[in-house]
Amino acid sequence: MPLALACAPLTGGVPAPPPELGPAARPLGEGWAAPTAGPAAAVEAVAALVRRGGWRIGVGAAPGDDDGPVALAARRALEAASRRPARLAVRGTDAGAAADAQAVLAALAVLLARRSDAAWAAVDLVAAGGTRAAAASALGISRQAVAQRLAAGGWDLEQELRPAAARLLARAAG
Repeated sequence: MPLALACAPLTGGVPAPPPELGPAARPLGEGWAAPTAGPAAAVEAVAALVRRGGWRIGVGAAPGDDDGPVALAARRALEAASRRPARLAVRGTDAGAAADAQAVLAALAVLLARRSDAAWAAVDLVAAGGTRAAAASALGISRQAVAQRLAAGGWDLEQELRPAAARLLARAAG
C-alpha cells in the first residue's frame, strides 16, 4: 500500500525539505514530497511536521509506485490542505477511508498543536520508553505531576489515534 507525504510551508518560499520526509524527498511545486515506509511511518511524519509547525500537509494513498497514482494523490491532498482548518488532507483510492483517515489525522494534529511545552517534556520521556517515575525524576516533579501533564497533553488519546490513522491510511490505498 504505497503512501506518499507532501508538505509546503504556510508562509512563502521553499525551505529545505524537512527531515521528517527522509532522504527521498524531492521538490513538488512550492514544497516537497516523499514516499513513506508505510502507514505508521506516514502517521509519525505527519505528527512530527505538526509538532514542528508551519507546514501544510498532504497524504496520498494509492496503489502503484511513488511516481504514479500515489504521487498524484499526495499532490491533490496538499492542494486540499490549504482549504482545511488543520492544514492537513488525505486523498486516496478509497475516498471514504481517506476521509476517515483525514478526520483522525486532523484530530491528532489539533491535539499535538495544542500540547504545552510542559506536556511535551513528559510525553517525550514516556514515549522514549521511560516510566512515569523516571520522567518525574528527570523533570524534577512528582509522578502525579507527570500524570497530570500526560493527561493534559492527551497522551492516552494520541496512543489511540495513531494506530487508527495508520489503519485508515492502509484502507485508503485500496
